[in-house]
Amino acid sequence: MTYSELCQLWIQAKEDERKAIENRRQYEDQLLSLIGVAENFEGTENAEAPGGYKIKITCRMNRKVDADALQELAAEAGLTEHLSSLFRWTPAIDAKAWKAADVSITAPLMGAITTTPSRASFSITKE
Repeated sequence: MTYSELCQLWIQAKEDERKAIENRRQYEDQLLSLIGVAENFEGTENAEAPGGYKIKITCRMNRKVDADALQELAAEAGLTEHLSSLFRWTPAIDAKAWKAADVSITAPLMGAITTTPSRASFSITKE
């Protein structure tokens, strides 16, 4: 296959994928409505549908924590000692700062970092 053919096939596959995801999500929304699952439900709901279908729905809430605000509020309320049991503190690399830092700083810390490649990301457009 040529580059052009592969690029065109990729663009079509991405569009097919987008449409399939959109359709699946519409069906899921309709099922949620039929079963009567509340929008703010958190947990697992099991249901059975005619035709022998068993449906398991798991709903989660996304929670983001502002670490600075949390620590400030905990200090004000005298609850700092509870933070380590209520929250996970996970360090993440600031890639820009890491790359800009002197090797004398980053080299000793390399043993704590595991680096693995992720799947390549593509963006192809046709003009």
